Amino acid sequence: MPEDQTFRFCPMCGGPLAPRLLKNGDPPRLVCEACGFVFYLDPKLAVGTIISDEHSRVVLVKRAIEPGYGKWVFPGGYVDRGEEVQAAAVREAREETGLEVRLDRLINIYSYTGRTPVIVVYSATLLGGCLGCDDEGLEARFFEPHAIPWDELAFRSTQEALREFLDLVRSAGLQPG
Repeated sequence: MPEDQTFRFCPMCGGPLAPRLLKNGDPPRLVCEACGFVFYLDPKLAVGTIISDEHSRVVLVKRAIEPGYGKWVFPGGYVDRGEEVQAAAVREAREETGLEVRLDRLINIYSYTGRTPVIVVYSATLLGGCLGCDDEGLEARFFEPHAIPWDELAFRSTQEALREFLDLVRSAGLQPG
């Protein structure tokens, strides 16, 4: 169990949770000592959208929240329970940038050992709207591919997805947007 384990009580009956090995080869699971409920700590699903325009620029947002305060990311966030993944990507793009987009393709899915989120990243074409940012961003800006601030990106997934996107665009002989 992670050292920062904060779940102590069963969501079904309120009894105490304790780590228990249920199957050899699997990690210990939290099991209610009162009712036997197994509390699986599932990963959290997040989305990201690499938005490009007709000038081959991509949109990045400077974060106003931790982790990564003051660093650049593409728009993204968590998928709500019952929400379609693609709808979440479009919603997050609109909420964080004020832009309307059309999803073009899946770039990749990113997950890392010891990290909770699984991040699904799409490329998208700008359809309309006015670039701005919500309270999670300090600034939203268009970047030419050669001007992307690689040393100021917030997350490994941001860097990897942007590189994959730009490689895909180059290999297809396409222009972003």
